[in-house]
Amino acid sequence: MTLQQLYEQTPPQQRALQFGIVGNDALTGAFPQKRVVHAGLQGSLVSPRESQQIWQDLMAQAPTGKEVQTAYIHIPFCKTKCLYCGFFQNGMDQSVEDEYIRCLVQELRQAAKARRLRDSLIHAVFIGGGTPTSLSADNAARLLGAVRDCLPLANDYELTLEGRVHDLEPEKIDTWLAYGVNRISLGVQSFDTKVRRAVGRLDDRDTVLERLAALKAYGQCVVVIDLMYGLPGQTMDVWMEDVRTFAESGIDGADLYQLNVFEGSALSQAIRQGSLPPAATTAQQALMFQAAKTYLDQRAYRRLNICHWSRSQRERSLYNTLARSGAAMFPFGCGAGGHVDGYETMLHRAITPYELFVREGKKPFMALLRQSPFQSFIDEIQYQLEQGYLDIGALAAKEPRLGELNWLYQRWQDQGLVRYNGVLYTLTDAGQFWQVNVTQTTLECMQYLLTGQTGAALQGIAAQDSPKSAAMAEAMKKMKASGEGPSLEAMKHMAEAMKHMSQEELQAVMQRMKG
Repeated sequence: MTLQQLYEQTPPQQRALQFGIVGNDALTGAFPQKRVVHAGLQGSLVSPRESQQIWQDLMAQAPTGKEVQTAYIHIPFCKTKCLYCGFFQNGMDQSVEDEYIRCLVQELRQAAKARRLRDSLIHAVFIGGGTPTSLSADNAARLLGAVRDCLPLANDYELTLEGRVHDLEPEKIDTWLAYGVNRISLGVQSFDTKVRRAVGRLDDRDTVLERLAALKAYGQCVVVIDLMYGLPGQTMDVWMEDVRTFAESGIDGADLYQLNVFEGSALSQAIRQGSLPPAATTAQQALMFQAAKTYLDQRAYRRLNICHWSRSQRERSLYNTLARSGAAMFPFGCGAGGHVDGYETMLHRAITPYELFVREGKKPFMALLRQSPFQSFIDEIQYQLEQGYLDIGALAAKEPRLGELNWLYQRWQDQGLVRYNGVLYTLTDAGQFWQVNVTQTTLECMQYLLTGQTGAALQGIAAQDSPKSAAMAEAMKKMKASGEGPSLEAMKHMAEAMKHMSQEELQAVMQRMKG
């Protein structure tokens, strides 16, 4: 069955989610919603009985060459829980932190003995979380010392420490820089004091800018920040002021992230209860993305991937680029994920089992998965689309069946998501905003072409869109119950609202009316 036949046989709602909606504005309505946080395909789960032996055998092997590799180290502690965060694990407790770092150092030392790691090179290390900058200066020194001692760092390594502006204290900064941190990534999210504090950030605008300037003044590391668009109370004017502030700050780079409002999250509940103003809808987020992109493009910022902009030749964003290319990623720490030589890993997210495994000399797997036999194609597609293009000709030269992806991309070209330049397809502004959906569908179509398997992943990450259909349904139900026809003014408002709703959203309205 061809992709076109698959499309024609797919139920309408799933078809819209996977292939997009014909006739809608590409930027604001190409798809009914964002489908997943990160695009990808699942591997096959390895039984717990086999996991340890497979890992030991893998790590005992000699590396196949001098390929570029990474390591990810997870710190599962935060001082506060931000409302938008879906990854909070543990609050701060000094005694718990001390024991955790002891076990994490032990895990690093155990891995350092293995030939697969010992005889290779690590080009990028990312210490993420959680909030790694929340570690005490002593614990940061212990961990960073172990990183230097245990990981075979390449001469041009990038070592990123992730955290928050609130932790930028001289004693901590001195420790980080003394132990080789050369890139610090900080979750600013917004410079606006009201917006920041509404979602759990601690410092006001002036404090954020003062501390960023002080860190930048060291001249010893790349400084990058995360900014988020679509936060409650963050109007387009507030968002563009955030972007302008970044551009004027001298910061080396920034990731501009779309807010995900997870269904059932604390943020979703706060908005529903009225304690926070609504978050931007996906359509509004699309306009915010395009406005920021245009602003930075006009000022010659370099684009390192779909969401990351750089103003400095020092900023490489090496870890993030390599992570999306399929480069080996050795995982360490409670909740860390990685992939090495055909296997994906997820380490225990709970501290107690993590520490028990490490004390027993075992890799603390929550899950070990065999990657798809087509992982090289998955990696290539993900990497290219993160860079804003897809070369179907090159894919088809390796596997002719993938040439049929041209049908999909020609369809998307008609929808305004991509352009064909005679060699490859490049993502338009709309395609860049919907890049995760585009990538997920491309991977699902690739899987279908090579295996015959079908499926469409869907996660509950667009809860900010549900009030639109809920409000519409409520208004229609009230008019129906009153037994009176709607006023001319009400009909005008409803007609205008319906212009901006997908078929699936209109179906949701009708479904709610029945309830």
